[in-house]
Amino acid sequence: MTRHANGALDVVTIGEAMAMFVAQQSGDLAAVENFVKRVAGAELNVAIGLARLGLKVGWVSRTGDDSFGSFVRQQLEKERVDQGCVTTDRQHRTGFQLKGRVDDGSDPQVEYFRQDSAASHLSPADLDRDYFASARHLHLSGVAAALSDGSFALLQQAAGYMKAAGKTLSFDPNLRPVLWPDRQQMVRQLNQLACSADWVLPGINEGVILTGHRQPEAIADFYLERGVQAVMIKTGADGAWYKTAQGDKGQVAAIKPEKVVDTVGAGDGFAVGVISALLEGKRIEEAVRRGNRIGSLAIQVSGDSEGLPNRRELGDY
Repeated sequence: MTRHANGALDVVTIGEAMAMFVAQQSGDLAAVENFVKRVAGAELNVAIGLARLGLKVGWVSRTGDDSFGSFVRQQLEKERVDQGCVTTDRQHRTGFQLKGRVDDGSDPQVEYFRQDSAASHLSPADLDRDYFASARHLHLSGVAAALSDGSFALLQQAAGYMKAAGKTLSFDPNLRPVLWPDRQQMVRQLNQLACSADWVLPGINEGVILTGHRQPEAIADFYLERGVQAVMIKTGADGAWYKTAQGDKGQVAAIKPEKVVDTVGAGDGFAVGVISALLEGKRIEEAVRRGNRIGSLAIQVSGDSEGLPNRRELGDY
């Protein structure tokens, strides 16, 4: 397989995509008869969101030689996400998930079928240095880190390679405790990745788990003291709080959505806003404000990435 992007990339990311079946009726998943097929995956959501804003994005992964894998690739092509470093794994299947529907703004029920999936077999062998070198920024997430020892090793090597090459890195912890053997390993390994990044984007509760601190500034200082350049903390209904290595800090108010339809994907939308704005040279406060804006848009639509705006929609909002 030829692994070359069509010209230089703005961003490259690594992760798992799954087929997602979204319930069309609320209530217990066992009773639902009708579903709509979508694509899901934290890192892929970010790739799609950035691509819709006009950035050239590459996504590194493995998919099975099956209909779900073909569906993922079709969505990548539709969203103009480069798949030059996506491998078809003929020994393992593409994962999928079922997602419930809620009408009260709460988190929907989700069931995963991803054990021994193709993406869980990512490893340092998937690190194509020429492909990564073509990008100016690397975005990593704690979901891919949790898939397997091989996947975590790939993220570590990719981070080290990009940092040595003078590229910028962002990291969203995206805690998935159920995927980890134990909490101690989760905290240790995710902090290793976080401290290799320039920009860290935890939720407030994730920050408490990873650092042991409860106040946003203390969480930020934990990472800033370890070499991170900026920490943007999602603080729920309050919006987001940020602090930089230069001492700039502040709270950016949340943008209240008209109606909460699907809470999944809000954090990925925040990452899209922050990363895109910082790569455009915007000030940190502007980047956080854009993150809040896109996060608000994401939760007003059913589906993990369906609410992520293109450039015109972002401007209209």
